[in-house]
Amino acid sequence: MDGIRKAEERDLEAVNGLLRQVLAVHHRGRPDLFRESGKKYTDKELLAIFENPQTPVFVYERGGEVLGYAFCAVQHQGSGSLQELTTLYVDDLCVHEKARGEHIGKALFEYVKTFARDRGCYQITLHVWECNPAARAFYDSLGFKPQYTSMEMIL
Repeated sequence: MDGIRKAEERDLEAVNGLLRQVLAVHHRGRPDLFRESGKKYTDKELLAIFENPQTPVFVYERGGEVLGYAFCAVQHQGSGSLQELTTLYVDDLCVHEKARGEHIGKALFEYVKTFARDRGCYQITLHVWECNPAARAFYDSLGFKPQYTSMEMIL
């Protein structure tokens, strides 16, 4: 089936391949932080994420091939001086390098946005590494604005 759907066990290999592509981008940009190889999640951890309703993962499939994903997490805040609200955090969004420029990322994001609205989320948040200007430009094009700035000083 072509389109966007929740990730399933049968998607493990494809999702792992996309995670490797993300790692390669991050390693090239920040080899001081990101290893050249490795896995962000074990297969067991990925399956648990896929099954958890608080951490939905959506995949874009065309012709039986997974060409992108969006890892999300439903988050709640509301203590101290913070208003009570629900946020959908996009932990990771990736489009296969061979399919970039085909508007798959935008389609995934629109799906995520509808998902968040349908669940009463106040906002969608994400983090983007400054060493990934293509991702930053993509999120800017979708209308994202900086919420706060995280800074570092390497010693």
